[in-house]
Amino acid sequence: CFANSVHLLRKRGKCGRLCKCESIMVAFKGVWTQPFWKAVSAEFLAMLIFVLLSLGSTINWGGAEKPLPVDMVLISLCFGLSIATMVQCFGHISGGHINPAVTVAMVCAKKISLAKSIFYILAQCLGAIVGAGILYLITPPSVVGGLGVTAVHGDLSAGHGLLVELIITFQLVFTIFASCDSKRSDVTGSVALAIGFSVAIGHLFAINYTGASMNPARSFGPAVIMGKWENQWVYWVGPIIGGVLAGALYEYVYCPDVELKRRFKDVFSKASQPSKGKYIEVDDNRSHVETDDLILKPGIVHVIDIDRGEDKKGRDASSEVLSSV
Repeated sequence: CFANSVHLLRKRGKCGRLCKCESIMVAFKGVWTQPFWKAVSAEFLAMLIFVLLSLGSTINWGGAEKPLPVDMVLISLCFGLSIATMVQCFGHISGGHINPAVTVAMVCAKKISLAKSIFYILAQCLGAIVGAGILYLITPPSVVGGLGVTAVHGDLSAGHGLLVELIITFQLVFTIFASCDSKRSDVTGSVALAIGFSVAIGHLFAINYTGASMNPARSFGPAVIMGKWENQWVYWVGPIIGGVLAGALYEYVYCPDVELKRRFKDVFSKASQPSKGKYIEVDDNRSHVETDDLILKPGIVHVIDIDRGEDKKGRDASSEVLSSV
């Protein structure tokens, strides 16, 4: 009897490891496709160009001895028009995120998968570093200055800076969600221009406060090149929190998707029900797999039909699962 128990436990352990491996493979299945890498490379290139052009407007060509007055309108317009141009150029290829805060907000709103978001953020950060590096190489050393590194005003605390970044990123991401809402029929203008205006407004308001980042990668790139890391966390935490709040507020409160709302209602209703047991059997003849059941019960070993799971995903595009990239 003891030997049989040991044998059964070993089989369960192997099955559990197999299911974990299959889950990982499913989550990253689309990574090896050409459209996926086109989208990732588009985010890299868009961020590179955006950082190169926009940070170039922050260079003070008067030098350290005779610095010229900071032209806030010039900088704001350059950042706004640069991001609008990149969104117009790459939006149909990658979605035109060009901002880790936007990408994280899209994940929370189930607009893209977690797998895609990881590669997007890596590409965005790398593009920002390369863009800032190119600007550093082509700019005379006498006028490089801080290369557009963002910094919290000396009279403000890091907490104040975080709040400012949260607010301006909130308005940016809310603008993105509202402008790109497929459920709206009243949007007739340029989405890219609306996003660009939002970035310009954020700069006009917050340049003197924090440098008006609204974009963790934009702050990360020049910080790497110049080696200046003071309050760098402010430009990650603030924009990401602001972006997530904006996306959640728009998608789940102001303009909720009916299908997404129904799925969340089903999830919470099933979570309140008593467990059906330690194991759940999935019939191969079923037309679909109840993914909510599989998610809500940790420690359960499932054997599912991957092909049927992919069919389910194809039919229900309203909520992109991890296997969708």
